[in-house]
Amino acid sequence: YVRFHLISPLIQQSAENIVLFDTFVNILSHNLAEPAYEADVAQLEYKLVAGEHGLVVRVKGFNHKLPLLFQLIIDHLSDFSFTPAVFEMITEQLKKTYFNILIKPETLAKDVRLLILEHSRWSMIDKYQTLMNGLSIESLSAFVKAFKSQLFVEGLVQGNFTS
Repeated sequence: YVRFHLISPLIQQSAENIVLFDTFVNILSHNLAEPAYEADVAQLEYKLVAGEHGLVVRVKGFNHKLPLLFQLIIDHLSDFSFTPAVFEMITEQLKKTYFNILIKPETLAKDVRLLILEHSRWSMIDKYQTLMNGLSIESLSAFVKAFKSQLFVEGLVQGNFTS
């Protein structure tokens, strides 16, 4: 089991940064779907989660090929690229996801409660409005470059690994 948390202070600076981060993680997951398919067949699992303060990369499975899957994810992260069509598709999916959160009273109430309790939190309404105002491909590229330049990494490796 390998878990790394790539933390960046950049994410919580604005609602736009949070939306750009969500877009980035979704595009990264989309880009990994085909190359990581063979790992899935070999019973290796991975998950990318857009956390509040950074990207959580979780990988688990048989240890002899796990580093290769982790390396594949890191390679796609470091050489991140996307097409305008993928950008449009992912932003449309995010609009639906944010909207579905906003129309459910229990998730909206949870968001408002967390907004009150947490010091630097952006509401789902702020994120949805930012997304509806439109994102540019250039802003995503600039965000990803800044994100990769301001990373702190925490990691946990459990199992049959040498130090």
